[in-house]
Amino acid sequence: MVTVARFRNVVIDCPDPLALAEFYAQVCGGTPHPEDEEWVVLQVPGGPRLGFQRVEGFTPPEWPRADRNGQQFHVDFDAGSTWEEIDVAHEKVLALGARPLDLEDREKKDFQVYADPAGHPFCLCRIEHP
Repeated sequence: MVTVARFRNVVIDCPDPLALAEFYAQVCGGTPHPEDEEWVVLQVPGGPRLGFQRVEGFTPPEWPRADRNGQQFHVDFDAGSTWEEIDVAHEKVLALGARPLDLEDREKKDFQVYADPAGHPFCLCRIEHP
C-alpha cells in the first residue's frame, strides 16, 4: 500500500506546554524539548512523538460530555496486567497532578480515567501480557 504521508506528532493544546510535557515525561518517559515558549516536543521512548502547543484561553474538555466541549481524543497507557500495578500507577499519576474522572466498575472495565493537569482525559489500562 502506498502511503500519503508519515506520522509525525500527536499535538495537545494546553495553557503551559512545558509543564504538560514534563507531566507526560514523568508518566511515560522521555525528555521534553522546548522549541520556544509556545511549543514543546516529547519523544516517548518506543512510542509516538507528542507536541504540546500553547493556546491562549484554553478550555479543557468536559468529560464525559458529548453535546459541547467534549473530549476529542485521549491517551491510553499500559499500566500493567494486574490491579495491583494499576493501583501503583494510580498513586503516581495523582502525585504528579492528575485527577480521577472515572474509577468505577473495575469488574467490568480494564481501565480507569483521569484528567492530566490541563484537563485532558487519559486512561491507565490493565493489559494482559501473555
